[in-house]
Amino acid sequence: MATRSHLTNAGNSMLYSFLLFVITISLQQMYKERLASSEIYTILGGFISSLLFLLALTFIGNLQESLGTKTGWGAVFLAEVIAAAAAGAVHRVCVTTCVLFSMAILYEVNKISGTMHQQTDFKKKAS
Repeated sequence: MATRSHLTNAGNSMLYSFLLFVITISLQQMYKERLASSEIYTILGGFISSLLFLLALTFIGNLQESLGTKTGWGAVFLAEVIAAAAAGAVHRVCVTTCVLFSMAILYEVNKISGTMHQQTDFKKKAS
């Protein structure tokens, strides 16, 4: 596992997530007629919006880390509202699929985070 010095710092991660967010939302808006044209594309639109949720959550979390505040459920709620608004601009069914995909992403991120914390705790106890 990489040490903290080998990982991207909060400022760079915040910048990258913001840039990817802007690019993704721009492309989503450019192709919103196509995304609203059929059922499968509407589901794809919700999935893309859930990626916006992940990028917004990364941006907000890194912003709060840079400011020295603790990230909580408020950041998750704000990121979900942003993603749902972007999904609603495409099609109303995209909002539903966005929320479902976002909760799946949140579950997986939480599971990965728990695993990472367990590994860190194990290494601290071993030292």
